[in-house]
Amino acid sequence: MSIKYRGETFAGLNKPKRTPGHPKKSHAVLVREAGAERMIRFGEKGASTAGKPKSGESDRMKAKRKSFKARHRKNIAKGKTSAAYWANKVKW
Repeated sequence: MSIKYRGETFAGLNKPKRTPGHPKKSHAVLVREAGAERMIRFGEKGASTAGKPKSGESDRMKAKRKSFKARHRKNIAKGKTSAAYWANKVKW
């Protein structure tokens, strides 16, 4: 089931996708809030994020992940309508 929204095609609601053609943001996701669909762009294009935790990960990457989560804690807590929530889930 694919959904078209403002010229973008999404696999479904709450399914993030990469956006290589966008000049600034690396990902986009389509969410539904109060009965209306909304596209949220997130993630700095070209940024080297920590990614998913890996065994044998360096202390530097662990510190980057911890700093991101601490810095954006309030915005992550806002839920699925927040770009920080999706960046935390997909990129960190």
